[in-house]
Amino acid sequence: MKTFSTVAEEIKPSGIRKFFDIVSEMPDAISLGVGEPDFNTPWHIRDEGIYALEKGRTFYTSNSGLAELRAEICNWYKRYEVDFDPKKECLITVGGSEGIDVALRALLNPGDEVIIPEPCYVSYVPCVSLAGGVPVTIDLKNENNFKLQEEELRAAITDKTKVLILSYPNNPTGAIMTKEDLIPIAKVCVEKDLYVISDEIYSELTYGGKPHASIGALPGMAERTIIVNGFSKAYAMTGWRLGYALAPAPIAQLMTKIHQFAIMCAPTTSQYAAIEAVRNGDKDIETMRESYDERRKFLMKQLADMDMPAFEPMGAFYIFPCITKYGMTSDEFATQLLMKEKLAVVPGTAFGDCGEGFLRLSYAYSIEQLREAMGRIRHFIDNL
Repeated sequence: MKTFSTVAEEIKPSGIRKFFDIVSEMPDAISLGVGEPDFNTPWHIRDEGIYALEKGRTFYTSNSGLAELRAEICNWYKRYEVDFDPKKECLITVGGSEGIDVALRALLNPGDEVIIPEPCYVSYVPCVSLAGGVPVTIDLKNENNFKLQEEELRAAITDKTKVLILSYPNNPTGAIMTKEDLIPIAKVCVEKDLYVISDEIYSELTYGGKPHASIGALPGMAERTIIVNGFSKAYAMTGWRLGYALAPAPIAQLMTKIHQFAIMCAPTTSQYAAIEAVRNGDKDIETMRESYDERRKFLMKQLADMDMPAFEPMGAFYIFPCITKYGMTSDEFATQLLMKEKLAVVPGTAFGDCGEGFLRLSYAYSIEQLREAMGRIRHFIDNL
């Protein structure tokens, strides 16, 4: 028989799933591995989805998505000082992940290089490869709070570089980049004529009172930035599978064409629910953000008390502690912790080789679950 796709065969399976599969068959195991809000979708949003079903709104929408939803999203995003045309520059996608995939397929020709700062979300490198591009990773440093530095970016650029993927607030580190942090990065992108895919799925989950900053708002970036966001994290709508991409009209047109043939349109019921989320969901976001912030502070204190170093995350709902002092690899630590204490965490290497020596702990869980989990970690390291 003829061979399969070499690119598909060479892609490594997600380093997260290994531990999920074990946990699912292990009684009394608990997990800090899932990057999913533990809140239910707010009732008024669910109710709008139910109403859409009751009214028989079960047909295809336009390829780009409901015009009403696109208008609400573009209006909502003005809070980040970016301005997009809902008719020509907004595409509703099946989660933020589809937005990333379609953006890469719209931008890349075979051999084009894409710079990916790591540790990062597990989909970026495979999606670049599947789109025919060449992933070029930058190892972000703990001492820089996992923020991309101008000199690191410049060193990675070649004459084949076409795209930079930014992911802030970051999964898995919880790092953020302020407007001041982004200014030198934006200047390099303009100077070197790079496109930027800015994954802002955790934009509303920032702490410390300083709002999220979008690189698309900086001078010279509007015509070269594709912003990807969605409803999964901020509105606890993971299962609704709804995201969106905001892009300059020529890029948005290409993305919509690809989306048209691969997907047709995002789920109609989810789109109607999302209209309600954008219009009336800010209080829900604030409530969930405050709860995550309490859990964040709780975990930071717990880790400090057991002398496990971790820089303070200011976004998303993850902490990325360092475990090098224990003399084990990330995978060894996570595996032994699971087998001995029935607690699942994700080894840092799931998010890139530079994640070695770290673990990702999600705090999208109740304080009671987090307290039990911290007790298991403490017992584990006390008995090493």
